Amino acid sequence: MQDRLLDTIAPYRDRVDYLEIRLEQSESTLISYRGVHLDAVDRSFSLVGNARACHNGGWSFVTFNGLTDLKDRLEDAIAQAKLIGKETTQLAEIAPIQDYVAVEFGRDPRGIALDTKRQLIEHYNRLLVEFDPRIQTTMTSYSDRFKTTYFANSLGTCIAQERLDVSGRFGVVAKGADGLVRQGFESVHSRSDYAALEGLEAQVVQAADRAVRQLDAKPVKGGQYTVILDPYLTGVFIHEAFGHLSEADFVYENPRMQELLVLGKPMAIPQLNVVDDGTIPDLPGSLKYDDEGVPTQRKYLIKDGILTQRLHSRETAGKMQEAPTGNARAISAMHPPIVRMTNTGIEAGDATFEDMIRDIAEGVYAVRMLGGQTNGEMFTFSAAEGYMIRDGKLAEPVSDVTLTGNVFQTLKDIEAIGNDSVYKSGGCGKGGQSPLPVSTGGPHVRINNVVVGGR
Repeated sequence: MQDRLLDTIAPYRDRVDYLEIRLEQSESTLISYRGVHLDAVDRSFSLVGNARACHNGGWSFVTFNGLTDLKDRLEDAIAQAKLIGKETTQLAEIAPIQDYVAVEFGRDPRGIALDTKRQLIEHYNRLLVEFDPRIQTTMTSYSDRFKTTYFANSLGTCIAQERLDVSGRFGVVAKGADGLVRQGFESVHSRSDYAALEGLEAQVVQAADRAVRQLDAKPVKGGQYTVILDPYLTGVFIHEAFGHLSEADFVYENPRMQELLVLGKPMAIPQLNVVDDGTIPDLPGSLKYDDEGVPTQRKYLIKDGILTQRLHSRETAGKMQEAPTGNARAISAMHPPIVRMTNTGIEAGDATFEDMIRDIAEGVYAVRMLGGQTNGEMFTFSAAEGYMIRDGKLAEPVSDVTLTGNVFQTLKDIEAIGNDSVYKSGGCGKGGQSPLPVSTGGPHVRINNVVVGGR
């Protein structure tokens, strides 16, 4: 297939500034329960692809689901790019690469019977349904997907990458006597091994325990507090509030952000290091090459408190005269690659949790994330759980913990960074492409003067 794509694209190389083909073969399984009922069992196979061309700065994108008319699709892409292009093509240079990236399997889910997978997820779902009479419903699912993506471009690059994703998602809704509703979630993900989803009973029931526990929590009193984020909320915060601001297409199109995000600018205490790293093994956002054939890498968005890098496609890197970073990604071959994160988080520091909490007279410990939104530099996040901190110790649970602020001021208000670090799988949305596999992570982080809203 790699040879075929290279041979197909070769006669067209000199007709436009740039040309590429991406082909994706995949097979997937989804099993889901809602409450006690089996909600869906899906088994699917697909073959999709696209041809993308750039000429005089104008891009075209043509999709297909078979190879019979591939040459016609290339002609369409070339004609459309020439029709649109009116400026200058600016793409950062990269060396051509030829490679095949294979999955290193543990237990391959394709060798597991469908009913065996169904029985496993039914077992976990039953644990949640029967955990407590206040559990109203559950949302439990199993999914696996194996795909091979072939990529060839007019520079001579030809890359094939295999990818496996195996996931379990476990959610509950609990309802108290007063009508109050709370939710709890857990998820597990592996890039190589079906066995990662076996023996999860203790972790699965944490979703139900968390929801039921929050039914007894009282709303937090609104105000300004010293807040400690747990590792999961730390990761979501840095991804949503700062990671998206580091995506170069956003910066390039936003003059205000160009003023605020000047490389070399101090952003936080010297202990703060923010990374985006597509090379960490077995995480959802990891890949050897992005969807433009650029090798991924470990990038320091903030290094020792200083803004040092941003995330690029070849086009944004060319236009901003910076180095490409391997962050052009698409959720499938039916979509064009755009600038996206991979695995984004804060590096561990040197503070223990006990040190971080010891001198807080009154504060809030915010745990996991329930929801939130960002608008430029402003953010609002709702924690899934919260606990008051009183006289240096965790105290009563509180609910309705909503954190609000300006990300640039909040980064400056970080006081301590924990010596622990956890990455959690997730899905990111942007430009109509969702969910893109990513992970977010970091250690416990202590932040001063956070506005916390209650109910």
